[in-house]
Amino acid sequence: MFRMVDLIEKKRDGFTLTNQEIEWMIDGFTKGEIPDYQMSAMAMAILFQGMTHEELGVLTLSMAKSGDQFDLSAIHGIKVDKHSTGGVGDTTTLVLAPLVASLGIPVAKMSGRGLGHTGGTIDKLEAIPGFKVEVSEQDFIDLVNKNKVAIAGQSGNLTPADKKLYALRDVTGTVQSIPLIASSIMSKKIASGADAIVLDVKTGAGAFMKTVEDAQALATEMVAIGNQVGRRTMAVISDMSQPLGVAIGNANEVIEAINTLKGNGPKDLVELCLVLGSQMVYLANGASSLEEARQKLEENLQNGKALEVFKTFIASQGGDASVVDDTSKLPHALYDIDVVADKNGYVTSIVADDLGVAAMMLGAGRATKESQIDLAVGISVLKKVGDKVVTGEPFVRIHSNQEHVEDVMSKVKEAYTIGDEKIYQPLIYKVITSK
Repeated sequence: MFRMVDLIEKKRDGFTLTNQEIEWMIDGFTKGEIPDYQMSAMAMAILFQGMTHEELGVLTLSMAKSGDQFDLSAIHGIKVDKHSTGGVGDTTTLVLAPLVASLGIPVAKMSGRGLGHTGGTIDKLEAIPGFKVEVSEQDFIDLVNKNKVAIAGQSGNLTPADKKLYALRDVTGTVQSIPLIASSIMSKKIASGADAIVLDVKTGAGAFMKTVEDAQALATEMVAIGNQVGRRTMAVISDMSQPLGVAIGNANEVIEAINTLKGNGPKDLVELCLVLGSQMVYLANGASSLEEARQKLEENLQNGKALEVFKTFIASQGGDASVVDDTSKLPHALYDIDVVADKNGYVTSIVADDLGVAAMMLGAGRATKESQIDLAVGISVLKKVGDKVVTGEPFVRIHSNQEHVEDVMSKVKEAYTIGDEKIYQPLIYKVITSK
């Protein structure tokens, strides 16, 4: 019907591919009928020429349809999902899921494991004794209908076309293509079955998108795709030039989530959860405005309802819910080692990536898919950008199962700059709505 070389030349010359051409290409690539070298050439053509919103919508749906698609229609209400483009100390899902569910809005979340700095949401939940992340599709649906929340590991053959294409992009210099990043992320969200999607697009030194401009371009593209394919979608551009919250590591982040649900969370984590949560509630028709949604979320954070939902959620998936009242039941590292300031001043910058690498060196993350995660280890960020430090005062606490961690300590010191001036670091740069 079509020839791949014709499609490559068409895109190379800046023309728009038809719906049928894109569907044929993704189907053929998934089946192995289109060779890698031709798909690589197409990825490069897209990198240089871009894609229209309509082309992107078709590409995204074609990739979503290339494998299993979860049918969550048996879940009552508008199902809302949240996706973060990742960062260091990103505990938001553990807080957001029970918080939004406490307003009666179904949160059906499929999460992956982390490869890199720290574990993914699934790894973090496995720090809770007994918690089961492998849940059958029927049990998953039943849990959400009963408790309004469930989080399970991604199972099945989700978006194989995207997996194949990403592997090619990784070795052909086309990872940075914003249309291909956008369609990659959105194809997985659409295949996961959500009705509405909220995106947390990170920017800064610890994020994939280093500049606000790139983050905005990606967020705008993803919001357009979502709305075009019938999923109500909004996005937030948030800062990841320093870690979010104060905890890095798996059990460490579970404790932070519990503290936040008790109303004692770090200001930046609480604020981001309220902004993202407001969008989730609004998109699910749980409030008539973002302001009203936020007010409802703040109430349930203060009155303990969100914390009760978190306990129910843990117990329903086999976990020991008593960890909420006694966090000493979570894995704890053998040694707490303080990194202290060698001069007076203010923290002027923290390279989030370096702290993430330090946590991975302790064993909190995976260097390869086969790596075993140590759920107990991690880092507590005692001082953030703008905070005052004095000589001899700890600015980071390392939680380690090894007594000697000089290499980790030097990595932590590399991450921090202490200067004379107090500076302010914004958390949220922009909110992108469907309008």
